[in-house]
Amino acid sequence: MRTTRIAPSVVLLLTIMAVSAATVQAQSERDRSQLRTVHGSVMDHSDNPIPNGVVYLLNKKTHTVRTYIADSQGHYQFSGLDPNVDFEIHAEYKHHKSSRRTISSFDDRRDIEINLTIATD
Repeated sequence: MRTTRIAPSVVLLLTIMAVSAATVQAQSERDRSQLRTVHGSVMDHSDNPIPNGVVYLLNKKTHTVRTYIADSQGHYQFSGLDPNVDFEIHAEYKHHKSSRRTISSFDDRRDIEINLTIATD
C-alpha cells in the first residue's frame, strides 16, 4: 500500500481557499441583509388610491428602469435595492404624472415609504 503525503504548501493553500470562500459568503449574506425596500401608494389629490398607476424606478447609476403596476389599493413595492445607489421614482396614470422623488444613497433607512400623488383633474 502506498501512502501519499500532502505537501504543507498544498494544505496551506486549501486552508486559505476555504477561509476566503467563507468570508465571501458571509459578505454576500451581509450585503443581502443591507438591501433596501421602497414602497408606498399612488393617490390622487384627495388621497384616493389610483389602481393600475404605473410606478417607475430609475437606477441613477446604470440608468435602468424598473416598473410596478399599483394594485387595487394603489400600493406598490420595489425590493432588493442597492443601498449604494441613488434612485429616482415617479408614477404615471392616463397621461398624468406625479412629481419625481429622489432616494439618496446617503439615506440609511432600509425600509422607505414614498407616497406618490398624481393630479388626475
